[in-house]
Amino acid sequence: MSSKDAVQTAQAAAGPQTARTPADAGDAGYSKDLKARHVNMIAIGGAIGTGLFLGAGGRLHNAGPALALAYLVCGVFAFFVVRALGELVLYRPSSGSFVSYAREFLGEKGAYVAGWMYFLNWSTTGIADITAIALYTHYWSLFTSVPQWVMALIALAVVLTVNLISVKIFGEMEFWFAIIKVATLVGFMFVGIFLLSTQHEVDGGKPGLDVITGHGGVFPHGMMPVVLVMQGVIFAYAALELVGVAAGETAEPEKVVPRAVNSIMWRVGLFYVGSVVLLALLLPGSVYSADESPFVTVLSKIGVPAAGDVMNLVVLTAAMSSLNSGLYSTGRILRSMAMAGSAPKFTARMNRSQVPYGGILLTCAVCVLGVGLNYLVPSQAFEIVLNVASLGIISTWVIIMVCHLVFVRRARAGLLTRPHFRLRFSPVTEIATIAFLLVCLGMMWNDPEVGRKTLLLIPLIAVLLVAGWFGVRRRVAQRSAEELPAPAE
Repeated sequence: MSSKDAVQTAQAAAGPQTARTPADAGDAGYSKDLKARHVNMIAIGGAIGTGLFLGAGGRLHNAGPALALAYLVCGVFAFFVVRALGELVLYRPSSGSFVSYAREFLGEKGAYVAGWMYFLNWSTTGIADITAIALYTHYWSLFTSVPQWVMALIALAVVLTVNLISVKIFGEMEFWFAIIKVATLVGFMFVGIFLLSTQHEVDGGKPGLDVITGHGGVFPHGMMPVVLVMQGVIFAYAALELVGVAAGETAEPEKVVPRAVNSIMWRVGLFYVGSVVLLALLLPGSVYSADESPFVTVLSKIGVPAAGDVMNLVVLTAAMSSLNSGLYSTGRILRSMAMAGSAPKFTARMNRSQVPYGGILLTCAVCVLGVGLNYLVPSQAFEIVLNVASLGIISTWVIIMVCHLVFVRRARAGLLTRPHFRLRFSPVTEIATIAFLLVCLGMMWNDPEVGRKTLLLIPLIAVLLVAGWFGVRRRVAQRSAEELPAPAE
């Protein structure tokens, strides 16, 4: 039976039969407790994180005001990815998201690669998050004496508990995390605009275009630093694909998803590009550093009391939000894979609150290894896992675009119907996005310290994926045979 037939069978079936032949077996059993406001804020929260609040400082120092251009370019391609995923969601909402679509359009091998690369992304991002949380808490003297690995373990335990209670609690937590991040950015932008309009002195100089023109222009160090920060900028946009996963647990995806996806573009323009332009107009790029949030740098230069404390709380919130999202999404993705036979059986298990706790606990187990990393090499833990995570992000986005290419091809052949909410200019958009992502991946070679070592991991990951496939292929084939529906009467 083709995947299309499975989808049609599932949509036509009713009552108990639906539970036997869903479009994706991993979709059965979920509550639909995520409301429109939750999904909207998950979309915003995915777009705004530590990549902006903390990472923008070092990138401004290296690339100068042209960083805004890098955020804009990467933001456009990130929007294409989310728009493509949004179209697939409206065609068939699934908590398995792109793994479920990879199964339908690329086959079981495609779903297997998509799922485990996504797991690699979020499990290593989770390690980065708990490392970041531990570092941020050490900012306050109250926690300085507590070892970094202990703080990492506490953070993991808190977020794990929230995720296991119910999806509604997860959605509520993400909603308020996102509110904090957005309120902080809006507040800073008001301060920045006030400083610009009143020509208030910042660090002994007047803000405005002279800050840019007087310190080397838009490209103070040339084009190459701007090109090199692209990979880091893409990481800043990671988690936008959460909209697709969350859609499987909302009652009205056809209403909620288009609104959430369309709003991403202007939010990216306003929050990322707008705030970086403001930062560049207020202080020269050389003043910012990777060790401090650029927003703290500006506020401390104008004498705002407790600016560091407030921003540290915000970046701590952003890291907690990211960890929260990672556990949520990998739990759903692993369940979809387990139901198809390509992930361990226990990751398919759900608790009474309809939460796939097996997959969440597996991700947590990898994060516990991260706690060990914080114990062994606390100063290097963050950089090591951040670069490995970038491989997972880029592969996930590429797979989404390849799925969409096949989807459109089948629609043109009359095998399925595209929804009204579409990614425009296919196949040019998908091909351009895939090419851009692969170029960003290749550019990591120019960073001999970390990026080059990360690229050298690709053959190792490929070998592990191939070995893993040979380990699960019989179970996958058996599960596919079991899911064949009875002939229609």
